[in-house]
Amino acid sequence: MELGVNIDHIATLRNARGEDFPSPVYAAFIVLETGASNVTCHLREDRRHIRDNDVRIISELTKRLNLEMSADEEIVKIALDIMPRSVTIVPEKRKELTTEGGLDVAADIKRYKGITDEFKFKSADSIISAFIEADLKQVEAAGEAGFNFIEIHTGRYAGETTEAGRAKELARIKGAVEYALKIGLNVNAGHGLNYKNIYDIALIEGFVEFNIGFSIISKAVFNGLETAVKEMLGIIKTAEFAKFQQTKK
Repeated sequence: MELGVNIDHIATLRNARGEDFPSPVYAAFIVLETGASNVTCHLREDRRHIRDNDVRIISELTKRLNLEMSADEEIVKIALDIMPRSVTIVPEKRKELTTEGGLDVAADIKRYKGITDEFKFKSADSIISAFIEADLKQVEAAGEAGFNFIEIHTGRYAGETTEAGRAKELARIKGAVEYALKIGLNVNAGHGLNYKNIYDIALIEGFVEFNIGFSIISKAVFNGLETAVKEMLGIIKTAEFAKFQQTKK
């Protein structure tokens, strides 16, 4: 099993001050060099965090970009031009804080079949994933629409607060994974996964990759904060010492 790391919130921090740092491109290389199998970015229609140039540069330099995207015609066109390592079609609402639920592939199989055909026409090796609920109807629809991967939305599992609720969701996810494998789909998972809840999901047989972002970036803030403060203090102390040395001359 592998890990894909979503770095959207590195771009959120960058955009908050209109700076060119922290750099999502630099973050992409860090997560890959640390052992992640890919770097995930969601190019939203409103460009609230990741931007067109980010995905283009990350895709070109790393060759390991998993591009999350809506089925919007403009976004699909950009993805076809860039042709990242993989694409994941997700539902998208303009005012949502994060992706809410899975894609309803069953509601418009023809539309999604058209999109998967476009990617396959450009590259027979395209990895095209549908971000869906652990629902057998949606799993089957994803297969009919030509997706070769699905990513199971684990948000409901992550949001469960009782042991019984978590067990029910785990059983539902396990059933969806088994059915997906039976009809020839590869399976990833993501959304809401963190350091406390990933273990039980990872025990389920059949997953290829877990895409996790917010919990990793959040933990990194504190894991790296001490080092960052010490480094800044070191520079200040060095300058202070340099000034002291000048006064002695």
